[in-house]
Amino acid sequence: MGGDLADVGLWAGELGAVRERFVHRFSRQEPRDSALAYMRGLIAPLERKNGWTLAEEAGHAGPDRMHRLLNRIEWDADEVLHDVRDYVVDHLGDPDAVLIVDDTGFLKKGVRSAGVQRQYSGTAGRTENCQVGVFLAYAADRGRTLIDRRLYLPASWTDNRERCRRAGIGEEVVFETKVAIARAMVRKAIADKIPFRWVTADAAYGFSKGWRYELEQADVFHVMATTRHDTVVTRWAMDHPVHDLFPGLPRQKWKRRSCVDGAHGQRIYDWVRVEVRPYHRSDRRHWVLARRSVSRPDQINYYIAYCPADMTLDGLIRMAGSRWAVEECFQTAKQECGLDDYQVRRYPGWHRHITLAMAAHACLTVLRARQLQEETAETDPPSSSTSASPRSDA
Repeated sequence: MGGDLADVGLWAGELGAVRERFVHRFSRQEPRDSALAYMRGLIAPLERKNGWTLAEEAGHAGPDRMHRLLNRIEWDADEVLHDVRDYVVDHLGDPDAVLIVDDTGFLKKGVRSAGVQRQYSGTAGRTENCQVGVFLAYAADRGRTLIDRRLYLPASWTDNRERCRRAGIGEEVVFETKVAIARAMVRKAIADKIPFRWVTADAAYGFSKGWRYELEQADVFHVMATTRHDTVVTRWAMDHPVHDLFPGLPRQKWKRRSCVDGAHGQRIYDWVRVEVRPYHRSDRRHWVLARRSVSRPDQINYYIAYCPADMTLDGLIRMAGSRWAVEECFQTAKQECGLDDYQVRRYPGWHRHITLAMAAHACLTVLRARQLQEETAETDPPSSSTSASPRSDA
């Protein structure tokens, strides 16, 4: 993403504009300057991005100022994140946006980094010694970026208060599941009136009936991946297994569609939906959506949807596919903004680094959106108009 921006002065200037959003969160000039230098270093084409290399990029004699910024100077990373999120909303805000929950792993050595232990890392695709962060992405037509984050602390950490104290984890921080963290993030987005229309997540989060019910009670539309072992209410049973809804459906009910049209090409599957909970309010619908592999028809994934009554199958497929936007955010934030390139061990330091990396990613996302808008304005005739006919639903 950053490589497309030929004018270095352009992104340097926009980083300054981002920093102005939260400069009042620092009481002294040094951390104000260091925060800007840190973000500039994160975006710079450095092979490694640590205290020494970022300090060298900033022209500092050594890494002390960068270390103080992350570990010793008093500032609230949550307050800074609030300002960065406002920047995102101001530039990308869309009432039809999607909030996407997911986690990503950060491989680490040793046992001292806050939250580290042998645990499953989706990044590595296996169990590794790592930290895991839970994130909330904001995906709109103009761009997608990360707007919330929390370091997941396994019970092996929260049950050992002395270990927590050494890692800067306060007494008020208790064990929370990843689903509980995700729910808190979305609740905050709702309470803060972030403009969005949909929530989506993979099966690790979507399997939670409690969370789906909470979203429904708030009338938040969602398409959540789940497992074949999930159950739903149907005309025939109170706990109908989702995998038992689809055998025997006529072949023509399955529709071959791409759920993602992006830089990595189309992801084509066969799709079908079955309505559940039929006696709910007339202007809303509940569906179980099945996604079947074209090459291996025995591989089927499931989603549970709560949506407007007029939502088409193609619309639900687009929402299910929107979840991959968070993977794109992780990839670009790690490659372009040093999201995973840090040496801090303490809990506050992790949130500080991640917050500044997210600010850098938001900056590049906004610049890219602005660039695309300018290119479109240059190529579209002034009086042009376009129309499209929606595909028929099955």
